[in-house]
Amino acid sequence: MLIGENIMLALNGLRANKMRSMLTMLGIIIGIAAVIAIMTLGDSISGSVTDSMSSMGANNITLGVSQKSTTEETTESGLTFSSGPRFTVMQDDDYITDEMLDDLMERYPDDIEGYVLEESVGSGTAQDGDLYAYVTATGLNADGIENEELNILAGRTLTEQDQEEARKVCLVSDLFVDNMFDSNNMSAIGQAVDVLFNDRYYTYTIVGVYEYESTFSSSSDEDTETTLYLPLLTARDQNHTTTGYSQLTLLMNTSSDVSTSDFCDTLETYLNNNYYADNESYEISATSLESVVESLTEMLSTITLAISAIAAISLLVGGIGVMNIMLVSITERTREIGTRKALGATNGSIRFQFIVEAIVLCIVGGLIGIILGIALATVAMNFMGYSVKPSVTGIIISVSFSIFIGVFFGYYPANKAAKLNPIDALRYE
Repeated sequence: MLIGENIMLALNGLRANKMRSMLTMLGIIIGIAAVIAIMTLGDSISGSVTDSMSSMGANNITLGVSQKSTTEETTESGLTFSSGPRFTVMQDDDYITDEMLDDLMERYPDDIEGYVLEESVGSGTAQDGDLYAYVTATGLNADGIENEELNILAGRTLTEQDQEEARKVCLVSDLFVDNMFDSNNMSAIGQAVDVLFNDRYYTYTIVGVYEYESTFSSSSDEDTETTLYLPLLTARDQNHTTTGYSQLTLLMNTSSDVSTSDFCDTLETYLNNNYYADNESYEISATSLESVVESLTEMLSTITLAISAIAAISLLVGGIGVMNIMLVSITERTREIGTRKALGATNGSIRFQFIVEAIVLCIVGGLIGIILGIALATVAMNFMGYSVKPSVTGIIISVSFSIFIGVFFGYYPANKAAKLNPIDALRYE
């Protein structure tokens, strides 16, 4: 009998016994739906996290000064002693200097696009009579301001001249302007604003207003703390900072073909060998969000597979249900099997017919489960605010597993049907 005819017979059997077929497929449907939903949730969350971190600069490298670890050494006499950092407080020559950064830019021009230098001034309050606005002041160099990708609504951004002359100018948010200048962005440009830091007022001139990107906050708009951007040297002068940098961010060139993880190792080796070889207390460490993203993605994938494996146990129950219903079907159709064998049907054709019926039963259940699983995942993703990314791998695995279950659990009943004696089958009542 042709495959098409076997499939049509199987589908006619499903239609003739709708309730029994649906109950039989229930285990398959639940198992497949659970696996698809879980894998889709995992892929969607993993993709969203990866995209978020990439937008935060997953390819950028954080370069920092870290304390050397304590080491233990054992003498020939068996005595053990520890040797650690000579100084636990950083000295002036422990910091990263502008000369080191210039050296890196010159040595790796194709890989490093720039670097972000940051100086935190702290939280303060801008005041003008009864008007107030909470801010956190941060000094950034030119690359840092550009890396923030601020949407300037009025005025201008901080210029190189602002940076070089350490001008007391600032960028404020439109939320700041709402509180201090009655939402008039243009009227804020050129105005002096007094900000209180640690019982001392500092005066800055507003040169630009940027669009504030709201994040989840329990505070009202009036009490939301926004960033006040200053030129780097202005912030360092205010903090009386005269040393180098303990931490900074290197901006990787998007056209660079070097792996970020490998480049971190290259930077550590070069800087430690050339600038910190004689430093007994500190060394350079380089890290990137890319490695964090990889670890997080791997962890999410492992958790997803583990939960999917647990959910797939229901597929075993579904397979046993398929075997059970096929045995019942064989019992009900014993005379049919006897008639076919009497008309010349071979054992192989009988066996193939019932295996195809089992496979069709599992595939139909699998397709229903896939649709249900994607629907459940879509509802959950919309509720959590993530974009839905159906798991193609999960769908392929589910369909393949459905076929495998059909063959595996359908073979025994099919083989039993094939071995029926035609005379005994025709006598069956």
